[in-house]
Amino acid sequence: MFYHVKNLQFDARVSGPDPKFATLLLDQFGGPNGELKAAMQYFVQAFVARKPYPDKYDLLMDTATEELSHLEIVGATITMLMDGLNGEMKNAVENTYLTQLMGDNAKKDEIIHGAAVGPGFLVESAGGPTMTDSNGFPWQGYYVTANSDLTVDLRSNIAAESRAKVVYEYLLQFTDDPDVHRTLRFLMTREITHFQQFTAALNDIQPNFPPAIRQGDPRYTHLAFNYSGPDSQRGPWNKGQGPWDKGEEWVYVEEPISYVDETQGLVEQPAQGTTKKQNDVTRKNKELSKKRSEEIKKAVESSKMQWSQYDDPNQKNSSTKSSNKK
Repeated sequence: MFYHVKNLQFDARVSGPDPKFATLLLDQFGGPNGELKAAMQYFVQAFVARKPYPDKYDLLMDTATEELSHLEIVGATITMLMDGLNGEMKNAVENTYLTQLMGDNAKKDEIIHGAAVGPGFLVESAGGPTMTDSNGFPWQGYYVTANSDLTVDLRSNIAAESRAKVVYEYLLQFTDDPDVHRTLRFLMTREITHFQQFTAALNDIQPNFPPAIRQGDPRYTHLAFNYSGPDSQRGPWNKGQGPWDKGEEWVYVEEPISYVDETQGLVEQPAQGTTKKQNDVTRKNKELSKKRSEEIKKAVESSKMQWSQYDDPNQKNSSTKSSNKK
């Protein structure tokens, strides 16, 4: 269960109102790389990990919980940056400062441009965050990726933290507010922390490559095709050992068209650049499939299940009575 503490994890502050930047910051509230996306992604991923991998379950749930804290920080910052607008918009009777501005076309345009490209943000929220990105596009469930395989999901999370970090870097360029800068730097830094935590969790699962269970066909795994012509660049992604194990290397195909013809559409392609044979792949597939299946089956009860185990109050009372008698 969740328990809400009213104090923020980080003491978010702003030096003054800034509707334009508040609109940009919506990307980290309801955008595809924002805090809600991260919280929901790790939250959803955690369920299937609870029994077979309780340590990874805790990591995912703890990080999801922190991301909700970050969502609150972002929402609070947006609200402070829109300071004063809510009260002005609610005052439908008095001729307030805002209504005076809106009566002047030039001033009205200034207000709308102050809210960047989404004037609907002013109309619909009147000072609070909306569950949209900076363009007003609503948050979508398909932002969340969860494939029920930790070697896949943890890689998705590493990528998600990378994208969130770079968005905060970009946002820092659009405000001069020193207080907002401190908040954004904190949030950006926590993305680095989570990146490292997910990397460590992935490395703790062995083997974890390739992602999921099935191994690749050794005839094709080490082929690197030249699709850029004679000026193609070479590097560890298509030359030498690269990321492969010792004794393995890339096989560079300089002329892909003729190579495909010569191998009858790669059907007659032999295994190259690797010591693995098809028999090795078949054996590895069976071994890893059995290992992962047993890990889950051992942890998950096949009979009537209960998600949580609660303390028995009768046992507590009984223990207290025994202690009092002594």
